[in-house]
Amino acid sequence: MRAASEKSAIVVGGGVAGMSAACALAEAGLRVKLVERRGYLGGRASSYRHPGVDEVIDNCQHVLFGCCTNLIGFYRRIGVADRIHWTRTMTIIEPGGRRTLLGPARWLPAPFHGLPKLLAAKAFTRADKAALMRAFGELMLPVAANSGETLGAWLQRNGQTPGAIERFWRLVIASALNADVDVIALPYAAKVIRELFLNSAQAGSMGMSTVPLSELYCGAERFLREHGGEVVYNAGMESAAMDEETSQWAVSTRAGDLLGDFLVLAVPFEGMARLLPQMPPADGAEALAAKIERHEHGPICSVHLWFDREITGLDHAVLLDREIHWMYNKSRLQPWRKEKGSYLELVVSASQKFAAMSREEAIDLAVRELAEFFPAVAKTKLEKAVLVKEVRATFTVPPGIDSARPGSVSPWPNCVLAGDWIATGWPSTMESAARSGHLAAEAVCALLNEPRRFLIPDLKPRGFMRLVKKASSS
Repeated sequence: MRAASEKSAIVVGGGVAGMSAACALAEAGLRVKLVERRGYLGGRASSYRHPGVDEVIDNCQHVLFGCCTNLIGFYRRIGVADRIHWTRTMTIIEPGGRRTLLGPARWLPAPFHGLPKLLAAKAFTRADKAALMRAFGELMLPVAANSGETLGAWLQRNGQTPGAIERFWRLVIASALNADVDVIALPYAAKVIRELFLNSAQAGSMGMSTVPLSELYCGAERFLREHGGEVVYNAGMESAAMDEETSQWAVSTRAGDLLGDFLVLAVPFEGMARLLPQMPPADGAEALAAKIERHEHGPICSVHLWFDREITGLDHAVLLDREIHWMYNKSRLQPWRKEKGSYLELVVSASQKFAAMSREEAIDLAVRELAEFFPAVAKTKLEKAVLVKEVRATFTVPPGIDSARPGSVSPWPNCVLAGDWIATGWPSTMESAARSGHLAAEAVCALLNEPRRFLIPDLKPRGFMRLVKKASSS
């Protein structure tokens, strides 16, 4: 078989999974064509100029955490890691404006680094705090991957208070997994808790882009060009077949036909369902289709608001007890915009109810609720507003979903899969997408008999959590 430098790959899908796979393969020496059906990169984590307000907006605010090793590695590979703003403090606000800060104490080892701020938190009663500490203690140890229990059932069984459930679990954790606690599989919730709150202070740091997401991913296109690859825009895949003479993949797109030695299908599960009929017959294709049918979407809605004056000096906040869950102050996170007033993005996760509202209803509710947390809203003028409904934002992670997540190897020769929905060990996140891209690149290199390691391991636990991990694995 020819060396990697003599081989080519076609990567279908310009989201995080496709970009991470394409850049890793280009680094390995393959000639890569990244095929994207739209005119910009990013997939479900992208930005665009909204014609109604003539502003560049993200389709939804996407954040990363220090535990997102593969996403951070991808950003470093394409040279944009310095465009992420990091914070170790999470600001929680109650209606009326009272604030609570959660974050690590540098002088305490893991898993105790978050205790001082939790004990001082005004948003939780003593009973809430005691319940949360009991739960954290239970979740220090890994949960069996085949556990059929939901997070909601586990919370009830472990005596979590209504305040702890509503103000922590249902908001913070359900937001991270974009589903209600009664749907989320316990192992995924436990992983989030360990990574964000227990393993180390570094793992729980929160990062937000200081530029629009599609601008962030210009680094991927630049990286590919520098390594002999290219991005083919407005080129959705229409069909694929193996060329009998060359044993290459012949891929037909709206922008023309392409040939490649390897094919990477890096699309969401619903995109994969649409591509299956366009692929050649293969043993295992029906089983893959059956797995795809078991997946369901979770929606995320965001409301973009522009006011004529400053609303708050915070760059972000978690908002309690209302439909709106998160506030991101884009005027502070992206100071290059130089607005005279304030540009805020409000996010509602697991937002079936909110997604059913009309534009006017959703924006009116968002502004009214925002005023309950920031009194300055009542004294300002709302200049423009946009509602974005991302109804296919994520896939849900109910008990048993792991058996419906395929590996990187596909039913077709020299074809591998990527996407946040494949078996990565992570829920539906940008980290899962980046991991899947790295796994796909490793699978291609293995087919070349030139093994490469692209997957970046999870951060190692620190402090006493190292002993916990050692004890649990012995």
